[in-house]
Amino acid sequence: MPTKVVYSTEATATGGGRDGKSATKDGALAVTLAVPKEMGGTGAGNNPEQLFAVGYAACYLGAMRFVAGAEKLGTVPADATVTSTVGIGPRAEGGFGIQVALAVSMPGVDRETAQKIVDRGHFICPYSNAIKGNVEVTTTLV
Repeated sequence: MPTKVVYSTEATATGGGRDGKSATKDGALAVTLAVPKEMGGTGAGNNPEQLFAVGYAACYLGAMRFVAGAEKLGTVPADATVTSTVGIGPRAEGGFGIQVALAVSMPGVDRETAQKIVDRGHFICPYSNAIKGNVEVTTTLV
C-alpha cells in the first residue's frame, strides 16, 4: 500500500462489462470493449487483458529505468522494450485467473547488469507489487 497517494485516476465502464465501453473521467482514454473470439465474443474491441498488458509493460519499463538510475546500475537504453503477454483462463477453485509473461530487451547492456535491473524492477513496479503472490509472472531477458 502506498504511504501517500501522489496521483489517482478514475474510469467508468458501461454496458455489459466485457462488452461495453470504458473511459477515463478526463476523456484522455476511451475504449470499446469486446469479449475475445477465443472466449466466444466478437473480438471487435479491446479487452481488460489487453489493457492490463499495455499498462504492465509500460509501468515495468518505467520501473526498470527508475531502478537503473537510483541504484547506479547504468542507463536503460531508449530502444529497450518490455513485451507483456497476459493470459486468462479458468481456475481450479472456480472463477478465472490471469498469468503474465514479460520479455525484456535491453540492447547494449551487458547481461549481468540487465538481469539486475530486470530483477530489481519488480521491487519498484506497482503492478508487480499489486499482483505479487496472486498472479504467476515469468520474466525473461531476451
